[in-house]
Amino acid sequence: MKRHREDVLVRRPVRVECIPDGSPMDLEAGSLAQITQALGSSFTLLVQGQLVRLRGADADAIGKQPPAALALPEKVEIEDLNDLIRQALSTCYDPEIPVNIVELGLIYRCELEALEDSEKVRVVIDMTLTSVGCGMGEAIADEVCDKVLALPRVGEITVNMVFDPPWNRSMMSEAAMLSLGL
Repeated sequence: MKRHREDVLVRRPVRVECIPDGSPMDLEAGSLAQITQALGSSFTLLVQGQLVRLRGADADAIGKQPPAALALPEKVEIEDLNDLIRQALSTCYDPEIPVNIVELGLIYRCELEALEDSEKVRVVIDMTLTSVGCGMGEAIADEVCDKVLALPRVGEITVNMVFDPPWNRSMMSEAAMLSLGL
């Protein structure tokens, strides 16, 4: 699979997350970087031999527009939420793999629970990672929380990181396998 890379100049100081451990790193204005992946709501950059993840909200730091938000219907019914949650989760990517977490098979369970005295729901998601030691797990789980909480009618979310059963390639969709050349 051929990947397109684009050279960019960091235009302002910005905080990024190192891949694969998720530790913070500050990029200075004037730093040279290369976009290796621009999917979902973040950018994966190569900076001086280090892969880093730049939040989409900071896209201006590399001269890009923030990724577009999910288009939502005017009125959202509870029965619409499962599809909207799946759409939102389909915009979450592992920064090293150009396939979203749904197609990778990282979402094991997604349930809705009514909140008392409210028209909102609690969303409970069980998800996994491609490897137990993935340092980006917390960042991916945080992105899942942010995107699902931004949906109408969602009042709370719990994301459980689970490793049973362990993830393996057979959990990926056929489209994911094809896009990765497997």
